[in-house]
Amino acid sequence: MKPWRFISSPAARGAWNMAVDEAVLEHSTRGESLPTLRLYAWDPACLSLGHSQAFADVDRARLAKHGWELVRRATGGRAILHTDELTYSVIGTSEEPLLNGGVLESYNRIAQALLFAVKKLGLAVEMKEGKNNETTAPNPVCFEVPSTYEITVEGRKLIGSAQARKKDGVLQHGSLPLTGDLTRICQALVFENEAARANAAQRLLKRATTVESALGHAVTWEIAAEAFIQAFESQLGLCLEKGELSESELGRAEELVREKYDHPSWTERV
Repeated sequence: MKPWRFISSPAARGAWNMAVDEAVLEHSTRGESLPTLRLYAWDPACLSLGHSQAFADVDRARLAKHGWELVRRATGGRAILHTDELTYSVIGTSEEPLLNGGVLESYNRIAQALLFAVKKLGLAVEMKEGKNNETTAPNPVCFEVPSTYEITVEGRKLIGSAQARKKDGVLQHGSLPLTGDLTRICQALVFENEAARANAAQRLLKRATTVESALGHAVTWEIAAEAFIQAFESQLGLCLEKGELSESELGRAEELVREKYDHPSWTERV
């Protein structure tokens, strides 16, 4: 079995979560850290934008009213409101067997573990080879947009994932909504009018779901995390060794918060 580091992080701010993922990526590609599976949560709730998503999509007044934070991811895709969820990140060199090849190859391998994990939670899920249709109207909401190898329950999207491939490394992270109202994200984004906002919320409920909605009962973060650990080991042949961030990784993450993820030059770059 391939040794990987496993990190279970306490709930943290969005800027910190994104900075840690990038710091781990940097250290992994330099051979200073093992490839890593990290599971974490967000506090307070945070809207994350995709790497190239327009900052103009954000309704800053409504975001502030709800007390939600804002961050831009290093990965692509569209906006996600991170709250009441389990977030995973898979980080390593592009030479790792799990991560090598193209985007779709590695995405598919990781999806096999994600599929197994949510099945362990009791969900009747399937994986569909959806494809983005860029000819449709622009849509700022991640969970309303089909993606390749997406995991669905009764046709509704359950996990939103995105990947970034750097020179020598790969970062993929994604969100499993556990509970709560998925339409809250519509309160953080700009729409032409309130009717358009309401329509977007209705569409989202038809196309996406949470673990609690699909199962009919709540699942704790800890139970979901254990399902992820077992799935990554059994499906991908990894030996997950419980670990912590190194002092160097912590220091680099603090720098990235100050210089990038908490800074308008990055957040408002597009």
